[in-house]
Amino acid sequence: MENLNQLLRKCIIGLVAAAALTTPVFANSTNVAFAPEIKETSIPVGHAQFCQTRPLECQKNAEFVSYEKLTQEKWQQLLIINAKYNTEIKPISDIDLYQTEEFWTYPRGYGDCEDYVLAKRKALIDAGWPPSTLLVTVVVQRSGEGHAVLTVRTDRGDMILDNLEGLIKVWSETPYVYVKRQSQVHAGRWMELADHRPITVASK
Repeated sequence: MENLNQLLRKCIIGLVAAAALTTPVFANSTNVAFAPEIKETSIPVGHAQFCQTRPLECQKNAEFVSYEKLTQEKWQQLLIINAKYNTEIKPISDIDLYQTEEFWTYPRGYGDCEDYVLAKRKALIDAGWPPSTLLVTVVVQRSGEGHAVLTVRTDRGDMILDNLEGLIKVWSETPYVYVKRQSQVHAGRWMELADHRPITVASK
């Protein structure tokens, strides 16, 4: 793991420097760098079951932080943690691993998209990120299949950590339709998203 971290640090030094020179674009409801929320909506079945077994992780956030300032150190944390779990976790469906359609949990070497997201979210919280800036998010791929990514709310926009993509991008630069995500106020509640970008979803 040490060798991987050393390699990542060398590869991303240019990206970190570039990020540090970027002028922050602070969060507001009209900036395209931030995914707009509409209203509270239903919690995904898998997350509801996850909350039943881990109720302490699905409570109202003790401290509300709208977004985190994306410093060089914070950007580097995102890059390393995203790469670490994308490398360490082997993709497998819940059907093949647990013989059920939906089972959200912390992965032990194997998992599907939600498990990657949960692992990354926990690692970032352990690294000092406010939970209210780390939101499990449900999207739809171009194929029409559902998918989950981690939205990281920063002063430069809603950054997306994705197990299908090594690069971290602003939400509006990703090829997904955004459906809903965790509430920033309460980790056990979900908010519907307004995604009006012209993205074509393939018909089945």
